[in-house]
Amino acid sequence: MNVKEFKKIALVGASKNPAKYGNIILKDLLSKGFEVLPVNPNYDEIEGLKCYRSVKELPKDVDVIVFVVPPKVGLQVAKEAVEAGFKKLWFQPGAESEEIREFLERAGVEYSFGKCIMVETSDKKMFLEV
Repeated sequence: MNVKEFKKIALVGASKNPAKYGNIILKDLLSKGFEVLPVNPNYDEIEGLKCYRSVKELPKDVDVIVFVVPPKVGLQVAKEAVEAGFKKLWFQPGAESEEIREFLERAGVEYSFGKCIMVETSDKKMFLEV
């Protein structure tokens, strides 16, 4: 998956709590110029952004869905995302599982395990090339 192609990123597990990765990642991606769509059924908005209750509500032009939720939740949301037609799913370290991997392989979607979206997008130069 080429992070240089990402412009619109949905974040499953976005949080209002500044101590949680769901908030740290959200603010990090925003600071790098990405359009971020938080996904969390518990909030109407996070960091001033409209919060989507489910991946099924997301616009279809989202480039990638990033997961920062426990694997049990991630598996269910991944199934909803694939059903909704999304083809690129990124699981933050700790959000992945063998069960999710098996599902994604069967579904034939592109996915990332073991890489941190904040690290992979940290090269500021990539935004100067756009």
